[in-house]
Amino acid sequence: MKIRKWLATTVILTVVGATAAGCTGGNTGTNTGTGTEGGDKSAAPKQEITLNFRTEPGAMDVSKSTQVAAFTVMNAVSEGLYRLNKDGKAEPGLAKDMPKISADGKTYTIQLKDNLVYSDGQPVKAEDFVYSYQRTLDPSTKALYAFMVAWVKGGADVQKAKTPEELEAAKKALGVKALDDKTVEITLERPIPFFTEQLSFLQFFPQRKDIVEKYGDKNGGDADSAIGTGPFKLAQWDHEQQLVLVKNDKYWDKDKVKLEKITLNIVKDENTGLNLFQTGATQLQNITRESINQWEGKPEFVLQPELSSWYIKLSQDNVPAFKNKKVRQALALSIDSKAFIETVTGKGPVPATGFVPNGTSDGNGAEFRKKAGDLRPKYDPAKAKQLLQEGLKELGVTQLPKFKLQADDNGVGPKSVEFILAQWKQNLGIDAIGEPVPHKLRVDNENNHKHEASLSGWSADYNDPMTFLEMFVTGNEFNDAGWSNAEYDKLIKGAQVEMDKAKRSQLMVDGEKILMEEMPLIPNYFRSLSWLKDPKLQGVVFPPYALEYELKWAYVK
Repeated sequence: MKIRKWLATTVILTVVGATAAGCTGGNTGTNTGTGTEGGDKSAAPKQEITLNFRTEPGAMDVSKSTQVAAFTVMNAVSEGLYRLNKDGKAEPGLAKDMPKISADGKTYTIQLKDNLVYSDGQPVKAEDFVYSYQRTLDPSTKALYAFMVAWVKGGADVQKAKTPEELEAAKKALGVKALDDKTVEITLERPIPFFTEQLSFLQFFPQRKDIVEKYGDKNGGDADSAIGTGPFKLAQWDHEQQLVLVKNDKYWDKDKVKLEKITLNIVKDENTGLNLFQTGATQLQNITRESINQWEGKPEFVLQPELSSWYIKLSQDNVPAFKNKKVRQALALSIDSKAFIETVTGKGPVPATGFVPNGTSDGNGAEFRKKAGDLRPKYDPAKAKQLLQEGLKELGVTQLPKFKLQADDNGVGPKSVEFILAQWKQNLGIDAIGEPVPHKLRVDNENNHKHEASLSGWSADYNDPMTFLEMFVTGNEFNDAGWSNAEYDKLIKGAQVEMDKAKRSQLMVDGEKILMEEMPLIPNYFRSLSWLKDPKLQGVVFPPYALEYELKWAYVK
């Protein structure tokens, strides 16, 4: 899926691209070369690129997708009413203008552009948004992101419907209406200041009923069913190998789209990816640790700060010992996050000082992390050992049962597992089992509550602490730690409806204090990504959340 980070206000880094030749700058391959080899060097460059993509994305289903990898591709092949521009501000996408918002801040009336069509030529209708929201909220869809669409008035009633009759009535009463083929009216349960920006998020994209019904459970699982409204079309999808995007000549803003073809090669191994980059076979590669030290300061190096928190999920349902707070605290205090970054990730990420990452707004004009302070207990192996012994005594056992720690099998995942297992062994005498798995399987295991402990991450869906904190409210779709705390629920649910911005901010701070005291998850670091980008590839936008990169405005110089 899903998060997808630094300043108090949302900032987006636009890569301008240097003109100086770097290690790949002199490459004249087919992807960034200047026309036919040996031909006129002054000819316009071919607008085709090849990028290394770190993992296989899950199905590109608007209602069901939860992976950042899938979000990145879906954002290229589809679009919502609004799209975040290069500065991170919402601008009209499929909408004709900015929304007309009622005086109470709850009702949004939005006109669609004229002559909008999907990539297969079928017209885009206001009813497609109604169907999309209803499908996401329908309990049978089992959409993990339904809680966001439930901001729409009556959304919770659709989610709670028990019979077909109740479901149909709730859908009809839902606060999203097609006033005509080109007018969408959305009524919210409460005013949400950032809702216009949120309408750019993929869970608010339109969906075609005929496509969903035709492909069923396989909707979005292959190129044929990934029908969208965006700047590109998914022309080919060879699973676990590559995805090929081509320019969508039916896109309303096609004149601003320069790239004709994008090949995303799935390359999980960083060394392989680096070799491809240095030989000019690819124009983008994510890098870590030693590679950062080698490339930092060169024209190809790009740092992407994020609103992204990485942590260890502890499943209390699958490992009963994790229900003991002192055991959870011991596991947390025995990990040296500073050494983790030095050993595993290299420059960029910083040790977590809470769950909500640096740069997240508090919704009241300040930065949440500065207001909340350092809440994550510091590395203290002696205290950790004491807490573990006390916890084991309370549990009536002499040692912690063996459990599995899963992580992605690509990127820093395997090294992360090695480091953390070594810390637990050295500081607590715990023998846990490392289990690197494919990214999609790791996410599926978490979503289906099949993990014991899991190295996970969450990137913001919007710039507000609630995108992180609401996950651990009792019953939330993403609360796969199995933790529940009545006082935490009261604070976060109170913040969800509090209209006074200062009071709302304080409620969230108080909630995070409980989260860090109870430690149902172990914050490890706030992520920043480091990339190598061919200087000839320009106009790529690296957003601080939701996507890895935006390619609408990219081009080859």
